Amino acid sequence: MNKFYITTPIYYVNAKPHIGHAYTTIAADVLARFYRQQLGKENVFFLTGTDEHGQKIQKVAESAGKNPQEFTDEIVAHFKELWDKLDIKYDNFIRTTDESHKKAVQKVLQTLYDNGAIYKGEYEGLYCIGCEQFKNESDLVDGKCPDHNIVPELIKEESYLLKLTELQPELIKKIESDEFKLTPEKYKKEILSFLKNQTLRDVSISRKNVSWGIPLPFDPTHTTYVWADAFLNYLTGLDWDGNEKKMPKFWPADVQLIGKDILRVHATIWPAMLMHLGVELPKILFTHGHILSGGKKMSKTLGNAILIDEMLEIFGTDGTRYLLLSAGTFGEDVDATMERLVEKYNADLANGLGNLVSRTLKLSEKISIKIGTENHGLYTEDIVNNPEIGKAIDFVWNNIKNLNKYIEDNKPWELAKTDTIKFEDVMNKLVHGLYDISEALMPFMPETSEKIKKALETKESVALFPRIK
Repeated sequence: MNKFYITTPIYYVNAKPHIGHAYTTIAADVLARFYRQQLGKENVFFLTGTDEHGQKIQKVAESAGKNPQEFTDEIVAHFKELWDKLDIKYDNFIRTTDESHKKAVQKVLQTLYDNGAIYKGEYEGLYCIGCEQFKNESDLVDGKCPDHNIVPELIKEESYLLKLTELQPELIKKIESDEFKLTPEKYKKEILSFLKNQTLRDVSISRKNVSWGIPLPFDPTHTTYVWADAFLNYLTGLDWDGNEKKMPKFWPADVQLIGKDILRVHATIWPAMLMHLGVELPKILFTHGHILSGGKKMSKTLGNAILIDEMLEIFGTDGTRYLLLSAGTFGEDVDATMERLVEKYNADLANGLGNLVSRTLKLSEKISIKIGTENHGLYTEDIVNNPEIGKAIDFVWNNIKNLNKYIEDNKPWELAKTDTIKFEDVMNKLVHGLYDISEALMPFMPETSEKIKKALETKESVALFPRIK
């Protein structure tokens, strides 16, 4: 691998960012930072951004007494502010209201129309405005969208359709062979089961009565369906102008991170658009679960929502990053409560890492140890590449536990008085072990990593994670 391109989904701007947005984006930032360590900054590209068109945005803006552009500008500012607070280092922040994006989308749609992949017809289906998606009867629970608890509206209207049915056999082969790799494995099985048990319908890519969107170049009475617009950000975010014969150097995406609620559209409509264009598919589509609280989906009504701003206030930037990514297996639903987060913060950060750093620094004041700048590598690329972020964190924390145990077993404070040679050997292992830990922590906790390195060089004490009572 000589380059690494990672994307988050672009986030819908109907409301301010929440903990779920933070979860995905921190994970992407960790992977981008890891590969910058391996490949160099110039060979890594990390894209995130916002999805700003569609009927839902139009209605929310109207209810707020604002025009859609004004409303989206305000919400986008909240996203960028949060990413700054979380120390997210993206290479580009794409907005679907960017003029360059809109022009590229129109160029792509014209190409698809010209080659017969898009045709004019009529579409009828159950439409959930909350998801901005058409739903199958089998997707509903008691006749309602399970994600938004609303009854979808039956819509029948003139529409332009993208051909999906004819691509279904080829799409199945690409997923089965891992040419288009869906991971974790259970999501691959879920999509293959869906594709093998029902016929994909050609999908609407336009709306006739929605003004807040990109007009179709071949019929300006229609605007582009929000998903067809949004998917192309993964290319336009690389300054792609819509010319399928001249692709950006970072394409294809190496990892695209998404939440499980948008898996089906990313595993069907998105690859179909690329297949019609003759463009290579992304390498890995990694799907993660939801963050639950007390076993239930977070909601203001239940009073179990954990606010990302509250986490930042209590745990700080690196503490928040660590706690979210270590809350459970990345890819599965994870369950978090504020009580558990405080307990884990105290155990892993204040006591575990904080205690190791403070004891090692205090004991190393007595001797001179030269620290090499090489990274001995606590984990390897294959642990992160799946991406099994939780395994990488567990591996680092096992090393932290082992070094703390090594201190208890060897009692260097006693060796300093009785056996200076062994004391120096023990401290050499501790200092170099802690340096390796600081290197391994860099993608996850960049500020903490730098503080530890600096403290090891200067031998000055450093306060990392004060215990929370």
